[in-house]
Amino acid sequence: MSIVGLDLAGVEKRPTGFCILKGMIAETSEIHNDEEIIQQTINAKPVIVAIDAPLYLPPGRKNLEDLQGNHLRESDRALLKMGIKIFPPTLGPMRKLTMRGINLRKFFEKRGLKVIEAYPGGAQDILEIPRKRFGIDKLRLGLENLGITGLGGITSDHILDAVTCAYIGKLFLENKAVVYGNPTEGIVLPKK
Repeated sequence: MSIVGLDLAGVEKRPTGFCILKGMIAETSEIHNDEEIIQQTINAKPVIVAIDAPLYLPPGRKNLEDLQGNHLRESDRALLKMGIKIFPPTLGPMRKLTMRGINLRKFFEKRGLKVIEAYPGGAQDILEIPRKRFGIDKLRLGLENLGITGLGGITSDHILDAVTCAYIGKLFLENKAVVYGNPTEGIVLPKK
């Protein structure tokens, strides 16, 4: 059984962290364009794809050009109440990331894949492992302390966030995760 985790970049020229988690063994890389993301994900034959990007618009919005509606989703509000900072999916550079995430989600779902929205920073807080801002080595060690192997020598925060996403997917499948906000469109984080 494989799980794919993606730390999606807002644009193709920036690296996207990619992880295939098999059991607790991580296979990782950095990729860039949607074609690579799609091909590597499909080749992995995942049970679930966990993406660090907004995968849905706030209620009432038909598209990102509609600036009159809500900027926050139910899931965003839930995380803010928990003290976990988020960026609204409809503002600034998040708009490109949101559109890319929505498009990839729709593509994968049309091919029968289960897709969830993961938030690695929030998960790292709940799992009590250091976020990347405290140092890549500390984040890698925190993931290794969870039992994840295959991380030796990784110096990319994008890859380590992708590993965290894949781990969130694993916890979701094991019923050890919570969906915050709308049950079908919410953000998935580990249970406390």
